[in-house]
Amino acid sequence: MKKVLIANRGEIAVRIIRACRDLGLQTVAVYSQADAEALHVLHADEAICIGEAPSHKSYLKIPNILSACEITGADAIHPGYGFLSENANFASICESCGLNFIGPAPSSIALLGDKSKAKATARAAGCPVIPGSKDIVINPLDGLAEAKKLGFPVFIKAVAGGGGKGIRVANDADEFLKQFAAARTEAEVSFGNPNVYLERMILNPRHVEVQVLGDKHGNYVHLGERDCTIQRRRQKLIEESLSPILTPKLRQKICQAAVNVVKEAKYFSAGTVEFLLDKDHQFYFMEVNTRIQVEHTVSEELTGIDLLKQQIAVAQNKKLPFDQKDIQFSGHVIQFRINAENPTQNFATSPGRLEYYLPPGGPNVRVDSACYSGYTIPPNYDSMIAKLIVRGKDRQEAIDIGKRALAEFHIGGIHSTIPFHQYMLTDKRFLESDYDLTYIDGLVSEGCDFIPSQS
Repeated sequence: MKKVLIANRGEIAVRIIRACRDLGLQTVAVYSQADAEALHVLHADEAICIGEAPSHKSYLKIPNILSACEITGADAIHPGYGFLSENANFASICESCGLNFIGPAPSSIALLGDKSKAKATARAAGCPVIPGSKDIVINPLDGLAEAKKLGFPVFIKAVAGGGGKGIRVANDADEFLKQFAAARTEAEVSFGNPNVYLERMILNPRHVEVQVLGDKHGNYVHLGERDCTIQRRRQKLIEESLSPILTPKLRQKICQAAVNVVKEAKYFSAGTVEFLLDKDHQFYFMEVNTRIQVEHTVSEELTGIDLLKQQIAVAQNKKLPFDQKDIQFSGHVIQFRINAENPTQNFATSPGRLEYYLPPGGPNVRVDSACYSGYTIPPNYDSMIAKLIVRGKDRQEAIDIGKRALAEFHIGGIHSTIPFHQYMLTDKRFLESDYDLTYIDGLVSEGCDFIPSQS
């Protein structure tokens, strides 16, 4: 491996470029016409335009990406997250073209990307799974009968879904048939696959995920868990580790369950096993994300392990340089997603020109971003401005450092989620870790203005 093409954009593209540079690898950035002045374009050794602003004409256009590899002589591809990162067909095409795909095998992506097959894999690994249909459900009347057995409310989920998309809720039998048809239509449009399966809805859950690493020699480790329960419309806003609700015994059980799942799938590279915790703290397997996560930074700061460098090393057929006993967890880490959104207007997106951009600094503060003063955030992609990661000796110190860092973060010209995060760090239920996945949506529906308390 000598030259890596990054088939992505934004902060993750910048992050990958930095890891490659540390390892002495050349980098190639690809960009759409909307991203001609993007930071990843400026940082890479080479850059090549692959199409128009819409992602289906650029970042999702496989022939254009492969052509960029051929033109630049790139011999490896890192897909980042989103776009083609969990596309088994893309990974397979890369392999057939002699390109080193920095990620798991296409077979693993296909297996774990199919939510029904992923659940079967988890069952085989002895991991608790959410009660649901064992296979896809095609006939709506069969689905209704299954839903009645499971007990309402039930989720109707696209097998190819992800990122909080492709999910419908049926609260009773009367609602089921309508939602079933809508779920299949949405799945077909969004993922090109109409198949769905059913799951009993876990009421008022917490969302906890485990970072795992595996190599091609059968070695596996976990890098601890991340609590990602603060979400809006199933989109994560705050992630932290250690989870404030896990006991040491439960932490050990859930982390080992995650390792068992990826072992069963013969998975290698970085990955994340996601779980739901019910009110009794029973955990259930939800899915595996077969890519680097937005919140990988939390695990990096907690353990001191560079996940991007490990991904690249695994792709080079190297063994993991550590065992589970070598991994140390130090302190408490919180990540805040700073998005171009207006919290007071139901988180409406706020693309536009950054009149000024002054990120925070100081001890125990990390900012991953692809923004700068004068940069224009295009409306074509996700709304992320930056990821603010803070670290303290415990949760309280991390929260205090978060308050300091957020107060130092100045963005002009557009709205951002900074006020939301400042509000959360004064919110009694957040401070006491007394919340679930419905909490933020509940605050929005109540008309919360997300103005932080001055007390």
